Amino acid sequence: MPSPFPGMDPYLEDPAFWPDFHLTFIGCWREAIADLLPEPYEARLDERVNLVQMSPEVIKLIYPDVAVSHGPAPQQAPEHGAGTLLLEPVTIPHEFLEEEHEFLEEEHEFLEEEHEFLEEEHETRIEILHRPDRTLIAVLELLSPTNKTGDGFHEYRSKPRAVLQQNAHLIELDLLLGGNRPPLRRPLPAGDYFALLSRAGKRPNCEVFSWLMRDRLPTIPIPLKSPDADLLVDLEKVFQATFQRGRYGRSLSYGRSPLAPMSQDDAEWAIGLSNRKK
Repeated sequence: MPSPFPGMDPYLEDPAFWPDFHLTFIGCWREAIADLLPEPYEARLDERVNLVQMSPEVIKLIYPDVAVSHGPAPQQAPEHGAGTLLLEPVTIPHEFLEEEHEFLEEEHEFLEEEHEFLEEEHETRIEILHRPDRTLIAVLELLSPTNKTGDGFHEYRSKPRAVLQQNAHLIELDLLLGGNRPPLRRPLPAGDYFALLSRAGKRPNCEVFSWLMRDRLPTIPIPLKSPDADLLVDLEKVFQATFQRGRYGRSLSYGRSPLAPMSQDDAEWAIGLSNRKK
């Protein structure tokens, strides 16, 4: 049973389903990459456990209370066919602020003192390695609500910083309408969803891919070790495989207003599409 939406399904931004979707998508994304990887590369899952301070708003994941950083209101999205959607990225430098580093250190000390408010958070990401020494080539992240709100946002921002200081590519995929966007030196282009690609040899510049909720998910490049060519991974195929594997169409609250923050027009459009599924 496929999703009724042309691309990302906003009903998955429900705290009852997002954690499962996150894990399932990461697994399908890894499989799609592994199918394309040439020798001598491998794609592996890496899980890390972090202790972060979670506010009640984040714990409950009440998205209407989360600040939304869409840019200027985009125009009506053009109609796209069923073929692969290749986007042209916008290049924006990463934000490197010493003040942010100091803030993160202070935040870490505060978390140690207020340990009774700490929550254990499991984060799964994809790592592309190069044999025989298994050199780290790229890190792929799918953002979660806790990465994008409150103290979890500040805690998460320290992790890409660590990757950016290595000779490894970083891809951050944001399929959530709610929460803060990754900070760059200039505002992000208008869009609902984003993929940020930071190539190891082109710091601090970051390639930003953006698209609308009414668009098909695009194909994005995954860089490898020079001189090997980028992989081109179709995120729409990854999403559809994830949706089918999770059997979300049986359980999502179609016909109701989505919990994800969106404009009234988009909410009415989403409800109308979801009603066709019922």
